[in-house]
Amino acid sequence: MDENKFNERIQDLVEEAEQKPRREKKEKPQLKESIYSLRLDELQEWLKENGEKAFRAGQIYEWLYEKRVKTFDEMSNLSKSLREKLSENFALTTLSTIIKQESKDGTIKFLFQLQDGYSIETVLMRHDYGNSVCVTTQVGCRIGCTFCASTLGGLKRHLLAGEIVEQVVKVQQALDEVGERVSHVVIMGIGEPFDNYNAMMNFLKVINEDKGLNIGARHITVSTSGIIPKIYQFADEQLQINFALSLHAPNQELRQKLMPIARAYKLEDLMEAIRYYTNKTGRRVSFEYGLFGGENDSVEHAEELSKLIKGIKCHVNLIPVNYVPERNYVRTPRNQIFAFEKTLKKNGINVTIRREHGSDIDAACGQLRAKERAQETR
Repeated sequence: MDENKFNERIQDLVEEAEQKPRREKKEKPQLKESIYSLRLDELQEWLKENGEKAFRAGQIYEWLYEKRVKTFDEMSNLSKSLREKLSENFALTTLSTIIKQESKDGTIKFLFQLQDGYSIETVLMRHDYGNSVCVTTQVGCRIGCTFCASTLGGLKRHLLAGEIVEQVVKVQQALDEVGERVSHVVIMGIGEPFDNYNAMMNFLKVINEDKGLNIGARHITVSTSGIIPKIYQFADEQLQINFALSLHAPNQELRQKLMPIARAYKLEDLMEAIRYYTNKTGRRVSFEYGLFGGENDSVEHAEELSKLIKGIKCHVNLIPVNYVPERNYVRTPRNQIFAFEKTLKKNGINVTIRREHGSDIDAACGQLRAKERAQETR
C-alpha cells in the first residue's frame, strides 16, 4: 500500500472512531539529527564524506555504546576538528529526564522531554531472566485503541531512530550506577511501531549491532496493533526478532469496538497475515490479550479465541489491564482470569498470565504522560 494512502486511511479511521473533525496538520518541527540514529555503516559513510577516516566510526561507537559518554568532548581520542564536526551536525542528547518513578518491585518509569518539548515514556522492568526496557516509537498514537492512554490527544509526531535508541542508552546509564545492564528490549511503549517502520528498523539494527548495544535479536520483541501490509513486510525481513500482535478480542465485532484499526484491517485478513509470518519465518507469534472486565474475558470468549488461533504457532500473553482513569475499563476478577487461562490450556493453547509491573506507580502505557503533560493529551 502506498505510504501516503496508508497514512490517510489510518487518520480517517481514527477520526471516524472518535467522531472528531479533521485537524489541520502542523508544520513538522525541525529537529537536530541524533548521532544514535546512525548505523555503523552510515557513520562510516558520513565520516568519509566529511574528510575523515572510516575507522573512526568504530571509535565513536565505542564512546557511545560502551563508555556511554554524555558529550562529544569526552571522545578524547578524536581530533578536536572531528568533535566539532560531530557537534555541529548531530545531537548527542535529545532526551532529558522530567520524572523518574520507581516501584517497590524494581520497575522504573521515565518521563523524558524531547528537543521540541514533547514528552515520551520509557519503562525498565526487572525479570528473573534480566532487565527489559520498553521503548516508545511515537509522541502519542493515532490508532485510537479505546483502552489505551497513549492515544489521548492523538499522534504528535514520529520519533527519530536515534530518539528510540537513546531511550535504551538512558536506561543503561541509570543501570550503570548499580552495575547492571539492559538485556532485553520490547517495542511496546507509546505509539504503533509499524506506523514508524523505517525508524523502528534502524533502531533494531543499531541496538543489535555488535559494536552498538549488542542486544541479541532473540532478546528483542516488536509488537503491532495489526497493520497488515507491514506484517508482510516484516516477515520478509527474515529477522530472528520476536513478534507480537495486540489482539485483545476473538471476533471482528468486539475487536473493532476495542481497536478502531480493525475497521481498516479485518480480523480474517489479519489472521492470514499472521499465518504468512509464521510460515515464512518459522517463528511463533505472541498474541497479547488484555483482559477487560465484562468485555472480552468470559470463558466463551476464551473458547472463541482458541478456535481463532488454532493451528498457528503461537503463545498467548494474558494481560490483566491496569486501570486508567481516562478510560472506563475495569480489571477482570482474579478467579475469572484463571478460568480464562484454564480454558485456553484445555484447548491446547500455550498461555501465560503476564506478571504485573509497577502497580504502585503510573504503570499503564501513556498514563504518566497523560497525568503530567495534560496539554499534550487533549
